[in-house]
Amino acid sequence: MAHLRQEVEPDEAGLDPAALARLDRHFARQVDDGRLPGFLVSVSRHGRTAHLTAYGYRDVRRRLPVETDTLWRMYSMTKPVTSVAALILMEEGRFGLDTPVADFLPAFADPQVYAEGAGRSLRTRPAGQPILVRHLLMHTAGLTYGFYHAHPVDARYREAGIGSSVVPGTSLAETCEAYARLPLQFEPGTQWNYSVATNVLGRLVEVASGQDLDDFLAGRVFAPLGMKDAGLCVREDQAPRLAELYGETKDGVGITPVPGLPLRGRPRLLSGSGGMVATAHDYHRFMEFLRRRGELDGVRLLSADTVAAMTSNQLPGGADLRAFGSPVHRRPGKAGLGFGLGVSVVTEPGLTPSPSVRGAYGWNGVASTTFWVDPRNDLTVQFLTQLRPTGSHTVYPELRHLVHEAMTASAD
Repeated sequence: MAHLRQEVEPDEAGLDPAALARLDRHFARQVDDGRLPGFLVSVSRHGRTAHLTAYGYRDVRRRLPVETDTLWRMYSMTKPVTSVAALILMEEGRFGLDTPVADFLPAFADPQVYAEGAGRSLRTRPAGQPILVRHLLMHTAGLTYGFYHAHPVDARYREAGIGSSVVPGTSLAETCEAYARLPLQFEPGTQWNYSVATNVLGRLVEVASGQDLDDFLAGRVFAPLGMKDAGLCVREDQAPRLAELYGETKDGVGITPVPGLPLRGRPRLLSGSGGMVATAHDYHRFMEFLRRRGELDGVRLLSADTVAAMTSNQLPGGADLRAFGSPVHRRPGKAGLGFGLGVSVVTEPGLTPSPSVRGAYGWNGVASTTFWVDPRNDLTVQFLTQLRPTGSHTVYPELRHLVHEAMTASAD
């Protein structure tokens, strides 16, 4: 195990200590009011951690505190890691961004696209182009999630037993076969729709590398980057450090324990979409690898050009997620955000719902975890907790406002 540690004082890194203290108090009140179980937040600048706070409990009932080596379910913060794995193989020449996915996963050789209707009257047509590797990385493949309840194809996912992102009791290969039997929501490359695409990407990594996804990540990403606790399962020796997962109570004023994956032992389905557990130290190492454009402590996993492409908006014509998104994503909160190869990217700070900087990139997880890298200010931020909200949680915009204050107050 490894602990994340504060390395410099905030003012040495150009951050305002008073503003960071306000950040801590803000989220501590949510813990004290019973709205969050506990949290860890870190803010680093120029590669050195200048603010680190752990507060509250990783297990509320047993009064076990959040510590710097607490293990967290990262959920969708797994996706950028799986994207890096795929880009490693791309640089090795195993495939290209424009390689058809069916070259490795034949079940996707004849994609059918939604045409009209719903339920038993739903009609499809052959896709006009194949699903490409870049479509998986960009969430433009036409895949979806069953929990959206916004399109007839979403309903087809639920009918197939894919209410969230996987078919219970199956392997990753079997779940991807199930995806391939379902219609695409739209023609590949024509819209952005956050989806199960990264699970397909994880399966692509397996087939192209000849390794199970957990083994590939362990040997090619986690070990080289010094991510000592990261993995797609919880080992027995790690279990005491795993934070409990909570959900909001029905009245919305409290929290209650809920089941969370992964649990102990190696799962049958290795999810590149949301299966990773890691510590703050682990994810800090991953953020630093991105901030340093593919290299960390003398180990280079990706070229600077590949990381630049990954962390730049790749949507056609420089569109943002609101304009290029499927109907479920065409809302104000998506304005000013583009998407790269596995991460969102700020394109127009004046349009985003909370303060941001052009070129900042990152992603969130369903348990209210989040991270971002701000290249302009040479800043990395992560916030870790374990709360699955019933609706849209306020953690993300509040955190961005408070970190923005720490930057701007210092500059005054």
